[in-house]
Amino acid sequence: MNRHVLDQVLDQNILDRQAFEGRQVFEPAALGQDSRPHPAAQDFQTDIDTISRMPTIPGILDVICNTTGMGFAAVARVTDTRWVCCAVRDQIAFGMHAGDELRIETTICREVRLRLAPVMIDEVARDSVYHAHPAPAMYGFQSYVSAPIVLADGTMFGTLCAIDPRPAQVTTPAVAGMFKLFAEMIAFHIDAHVRVTSTEARLTDERRLSELREQFVAVLGHDLRNPLASLAAGLQLLRKRPDANVFGMMENCIERMSDLIDDVMDMARSRLGGGLVLARRPTQLEPVLDQVLAELRTAHPERVIAADIALPHPIEVDPGRIAQLLSNLLGNALNYGDPAAPVEVAATASDTALTLSVANGGPPIPPHARPRLFLPFTRGSAEGQKPGLGLGLYIASEIARAHGGRIDVASTAAETRFTFTMPLRPAARAR
Repeated sequence: MNRHVLDQVLDQNILDRQAFEGRQVFEPAALGQDSRPHPAAQDFQTDIDTISRMPTIPGILDVICNTTGMGFAAVARVTDTRWVCCAVRDQIAFGMHAGDELRIETTICREVRLRLAPVMIDEVARDSVYHAHPAPAMYGFQSYVSAPIVLADGTMFGTLCAIDPRPAQVTTPAVAGMFKLFAEMIAFHIDAHVRVTSTEARLTDERRLSELREQFVAVLGHDLRNPLASLAAGLQLLRKRPDANVFGMMENCIERMSDLIDDVMDMARSRLGGGLVLARRPTQLEPVLDQVLAELRTAHPERVIAADIALPHPIEVDPGRIAQLLSNLLGNALNYGDPAAPVEVAATASDTALTLSVANGGPPIPPHARPRLFLPFTRGSAEGQKPGLGLGLYIASEIARAHGGRIDVASTAAETRFTFTMPLRPAARAR
């Protein structure tokens, strides 16, 4: 062994060696608090579960104990700072279970990790290298074997180790070969599990994308059919005689299809391009929001849209995108809210945040529907609603996220309120 490396480790463990000096007999109580589950042991729960699902592990640990005569064998997850037990065969009442943790500086596995090579000790008291190591004194063992479990990418998962309070003849080619073979078998199964898990994740993603594509084609085909049919009917009428009303209807159909295409393009940019691209600049936002309100009031003259907007100072945003966000939230409220109840829009800004909310009356959003509100192609079932791709709330949430903000929803029998909150940078507002 590299004496320099060992000296470094022994120097780091000098306090442990002094604290446990003279304690050479194994005692179950010797573990004390060192073996109790670490507060962060759940960090390795996936690794523990991976090892526990390998049907060969119990047999491997049994063979090790039966072949060497040692009473304790384990598979451990070992990093530069952690030692966590993943599986154990305990015939000497050592008192350790899967999930328990030892301080890494009190184990010889630390040296195994540094050297990426096994450590094998017949009898600690007679071993020229490890007779003064604090671990045997601390945990009361005389014989010891630890072999690294090295994955295909060259990283060390952990160790396959065994201990016993009595000496044992373990420094033989047969025992060394057995530990090496078993460690390689465990590494092979871990690598296979990672590959299978990765493949399953990719298949799940592909299945989700496939469903999204199918849903997209179905919804887009459905929503384009109506304006195209209207255009065709308009052309039929115009062949007979010009009519200004028909021209207006056709223009509305073209505008509707243009809106659908814009929504699809926004969705594609956000999902494939890493998010929407913004053109942020200091903006007097109140006139921008007022224009959106005027447009929707004109489109819905029968509805009451109340507004309380107080934004006297410029705010650094993409004004077109914020207008689109409000238009989508307001359109959603008009489509799904109680027609007899007013829709309320409010906007304020403090020194630290911009807040924009849209509220409507009507039945609350069902609990089962809330997790899907901001997913693409999600549409409600309110009667008389405006047809669409179900992208409005999704695009609004993407605009919010692109601005570093978020949209929250609160829905009760009294009202449903969508609230956009965006943090403001110190220089984002000019006073």
